[in-house]
This record gives sequence, C-alpha cells and structure tokens, in this order.
Amino acid sequence: MAKARSSYSCTECGAHHARWLGRCPSCGGWSTLVEHSDAPAPRGAEFLASSPGLAPSTKPIALRDVASGGTPRLHTGIAELDRVLGGGLVPGSVILLGGEPGIGKSTLGLQLAASVQARGATVLYVSGEESVEQIRLRAERLPTLPEEMVLLAETRAEAIAEPWRATSPALVLVDSIQTLQTERVESAAGSVGQVRECAALLAAAAKATGATVVLIGHVTKDGALAGPRVLEHLVDVVLMFEGDRGHSYRVLRAIKNRFGSTLEVGVFSMGESGLEGVGNPSELFLAERRAGAIGSCVVPLLEGTRPILLEVQSLVAPASYGTARRTAIGFDEGRLALLLAVLARRGGVDALNCDVYLNATGGVRIVDPAADLGVALAIASSRLDLPLPPDAAAIGEIGLGGEVRRVARLESRVREAARLGFKRILVPASEQSERAASRGPAKSSRLDAMARTSGAQLVPVDGVADAVAWLQDSGGAESPR
Repeated sequence: MAKARSSYSCTECGAHHARWLGRCPSCGGWSTLVEHSDAPAPRGAEFLASSPGLAPSTKPIALRDVASGGTPRLHTGIAELDRVLGGGLVPGSVILLGGEPGIGKSTLGLQLAASVQARGATVLYVSGEESVEQIRLRAERLPTLPEEMVLLAETRAEAIAEPWRATSPALVLVDSIQTLQTERVESAAGSVGQVRECAALLAAAAKATGATVVLIGHVTKDGALAGPRVLEHLVDVVLMFEGDRGHSYRVLRAIKNRFGSTLEVGVFSMGESGLEGVGNPSELFLAERRAGAIGSCVVPLLEGTRPILLEVQSLVAPASYGTARRTAIGFDEGRLALLLAVLARRGGVDALNCDVYLNATGGVRIVDPAADLGVALAIASSRLDLPLPPDAAAIGEIGLGGEVRRVARLESRVREAARLGFKRILVPASEQSERAASRGPAKSSRLDAMARTSGAQLVPVDGVADAVAWLQDSGGAESPR
C-alpha cells in the first residue's frame, strides 16, 4: 500500500506548503501550519469495506415527503444525560464529550455504554488509553457489570472497521480521540491533523451505518491542540463536562446540539459507584450553607429550564499591598470589577481599595446575569460586616446606572426559592411595574398572588442603593452583635 501524502496549510492566510515550517513564509505567522491529508475524503462504506447497501442514499427528497414524527432516539437510561441531549441518542449522530483530564469523562462514557448495553443494544467500546483489563476494573464499580459489552483496545483508526462491521453496534464509544491515528496523515497521534482525519473517518462511518458515535476528547486550559474546538464543525453534538475535581459535583452542558436545545444542563455527583444524577441540585448545593453568615447570599440561577439555588460567598479585606486584589472562583472577574464600581458609585459601599474575594460554592461556574444582585449583596454584607437574613435570596441584573433590571422566568426562580424555605426574595421593581402596565388591573396582582401561594415575601428593589438600604435595615436588626 502506497504511503499517504500530506501537506500543510496556514490557519492564518490559507497558504499551502509541502513540509512543516515553524513560521509561515507567506504571512509570517508562527506555529500556524497544520497538517492535512491530500487523499480524497473517505466514504463510510469505503472505510468499513461493507456492502453497498450500507452507503447513505444521495437521492433527493421533497420536504412534504419527510416524516414529521421527529428524529427517533435511543434513550440512554441516564436521566440527566437524556435531558442535555434533548431526549436521547440520535442514530447516525456524532457526539463529542469534552472536558479537562480527570473530570470524569471516561466514567460517564462507561456508564453510558453500560446503560445502553443493558437496554438491549450492541455497544463497541474502543479505548486507546487503557487496556481491556483496566476497563474491566473500572466497570466493576458499576452497580451492574455490562458483560456483553464489546471491548477493543486499539489506536489505529483503520483497525476499528472490522469489529465495527462484525458487531453492527448501535453505539460506538472512542476514548479518546487524541489517541487514534490514521495512515492518511504522517504526524503523531494527538496532532490537529490526526484528530481531524480520524474524526472524519468515524463520522463518515456513523452516517453510513446509523450507529451513534461518542468521541471523548481532552481540553487544555487554553483550548489549543486537539481540543474539541478543532472538531466542532465535524460533529453534531458538543458536550462539555465541567466541575472542580476537589468537589463531587459535575455539570454537563451542551455547547452545540443539532437535535435539541443548548440551554439544558445535567448535574451529577461523583460517588464510589460512579456518577449519579442529581434530580434536585439546589438542596445539594445548599447542604453546607451556614445560615446568617456574613458575606453570604443565595441566588436562584436558571440553567436551561431548571432553576438552581446557589450560595455566593464574598470576603472583603484591607489591601495588603498598594494594588487591591480581585479573585473570583466560578464568576467572571470582569463582571466582578463592574459590580464593585457600581457599588461604590451608586450604592454607597466603597470596596475599590480593598481585596475582594468571591466564591461560587460547589465548583459551579455562574454565567447567569440574574446573579448580579446576589453578588453585590454578598460584597456589601462583607464590607459592612452585616449578615443577610437567613431566609433571604436575591434575583436581578445590575446595570451601569445602578438599576436592577428584569430577568427571565422570575416566577420559576421565586417558586424554587420559596420551596426551599426562603421567605424574603429581592426582585427587580421594574418587573412588577412592567407586568402591571402591560396586563391591566385584572392581572396586575399575579406576582402578589404567587407570593401568597408560596408563602414568600417579594421585596421590590429599584436600584443597588435600595438593596444596600434593605440590608442595613434587616441585616443590622438581626445581627447577633
């Protein structure tokens, strides 16, 4: 067999070169040449050396002849994973599961394979990082051992074709895509060219056979070589597995999903028997909360369609050096600097010359702007040395003028907070006035009725100054000092 030839193209200017160079001669960019194969793109039937009947049909079809029943799905048996995928696995799709090393991607992949196998479907588990004996040791942690699951320890992409054709699996799981290499590219395994070519081969085979392919990929902190960003255009679904390895909580979110929403998230807890889905993450995140602690505030976040309550902690201390420090864990530091400036200018709480530390408990990363009011109150609580009432929560986005803006799905946030025992909830005053103006006198008291039904008191705040004043009145009165 003749050796496949490859060339190199610049990611900046697109120039092609016969060999790799540290600097592109055309544009002068450093480390911008990426290898790619000069061979024609593979077809799924050619890769599997299968019968012509497996080749995908290229016959055009009118839109009126397409069935409207929706895409058939294979339920995984893992409720949190099905929630993120939009209902289950779609046959013929390619899913990329990314995350930092050691976060639990292989554990989730093994549990997915075991669950699909237990539901009567054939699974081919390809591992380039572990031997079959190591996979057996990890599988023994599961509640039920998937004895019929087919294992293959292989790093050559072409060697997967024969087991794939022989077993006709419904699910093919590759752990990880960085370990595979193909003869079509000369570079070492894990390079951008190898990862892209191997993914293209597997994607073509998935479309030809109707099998679902799950690719596990590692991500570096800067998202560089061989990360999921290289493969996003080749796959149908991109899932990111996030969390702090120091905590047992993991969050699974969809970055790209051609068959469902990208707003849903799944919450897992890492235990002795693997990952367990968390049906009520709010109670889990608030389990270790100290009620009435200074610098602590509870914020109802919205992850997809699910409201989640999370504790935000802040510590304001005198600056030890000339420049004040800003450290945020699980929260954007730029957003933190904005809130500090608004607090100092509009709220009368000056912490610009102090060291400010902010922590989102549980290893969760906050991206919801509705957490602004809770973060500002946590900082003000620490700066003024006043605790918030233990049954208080805050919802609202803060603008540069110090105003508290409306947020999406306020009703579901309030309902979840009231269900967990929070009786005083700070909400944007503009939310109630807007509803009263748009819905008329007959429906203007809907939020008041909801508050009476849930037993919670809605405290409307117009700006940051109102929230700080409420903290001074209620926190100071209930302070143990």
